Amino acid sequence: MEIIKSHCENNSLDWNSNAIAITMKDSKLFKKASSENWLKIFNLQDWVGGRTSITSSVGLLPLALINENIFEFIRGASLMDEATRISDFKNNPAALLSSAWYLTGDGVGKRDMVVLPYRDRLQVFSKYLQQLVMESLGKKFNRNGEVVNQGISVFGNKGSTDQHAYVQQLRDGIDNFFCIFIELLDSPSTNIFDEKENPKEYLSGFLQGTRSALSSEARQSITITLEKLNCFSLGALIALFERAVSFYAELVNINAYDQPGVEAGKKAAANIIEYQQKVSNLLDEGGEYSINDITSLFDNSVSEPIFFILREMCFGNDNYLVKGNWSNPNSLVIQKINS
Repeated sequence: MEIIKSHCENNSLDWNSNAIAITMKDSKLFKKASSENWLKIFNLQDWVGGRTSITSSVGLLPLALINENIFEFIRGASLMDEATRISDFKNNPAALLSSAWYLTGDGVGKRDMVVLPYRDRLQVFSKYLQQLVMESLGKKFNRNGEVVNQGISVFGNKGSTDQHAYVQQLRDGIDNFFCIFIELLDSPSTNIFDEKENPKEYLSGFLQGTRSALSSEARQSITITLEKLNCFSLGALIALFERAVSFYAELVNINAYDQPGVEAGKKAAANIIEYQQKVSNLLDEGGEYSINDITSLFDNSVSEPIFFILREMCFGNDNYLVKGNWSNPNSLVIQKINS
């Protein structure tokens, strides 16, 4: 944000009258946007997790800004919600999807999820699912406090072009995955092809051929078919996976809505930032210091973080004189040059 703000100011653009915040009420960002009279503040409820925020203002504002129909997006998600509340298992799409994940991975996530959508506009869908699935299901403990190390790893890209990076191993390599194919029945939005050269036929051919090639080697797959890709169907597709994640979490008895691993990463990052300031302050005082000198003043267990901090501070920065070789950390002696 600070980089973009600086860019605006350097180009005589007013930041405050054009800036929009999406945040919880009374957060630091909320207070900053309020005090600086930003253009707009959109509220985000504190119970909305980042990975499930796509149907909140977080996802709806960008959708509106590219002139898409946010009401159809919400309608699709809402109708999928209704469908996933059906008690009849065979008619509940999220229950069916989550049970397939459970069965194929023996209930312990033995298989990775490979997502291959056959439409360019869904190219980053697998990246979205990485956060939704892996952050929700990747848990060390179950709800009884027992160590279970649950989770499903997700990777993938788009068919048909990017599948070539995967299919060789998927068909002939380790059988440690299941594929999720996503096909569209409508044609890509173009009128320049005649019926004999319609890219839809090629996409369908590649999908069917790849699925058949995997099937011939007893490799498992699920196919999700959409009539067309629009705001309505995208909302339904996203809600389907959100609800499937919830059902799967129930099947394996974990909490899908906490993220202790993420919080641990944030705390570790905060510690590193604190060490950065300490190292900077120490070098400001003058004198030459080796990595061992610095770590002995702080905590001998952080020699590796101190090395990375010093490398980041000194690389390409003429304010620091570095003696020794970065490939041999024990040889390094660093001094700040007085300006």
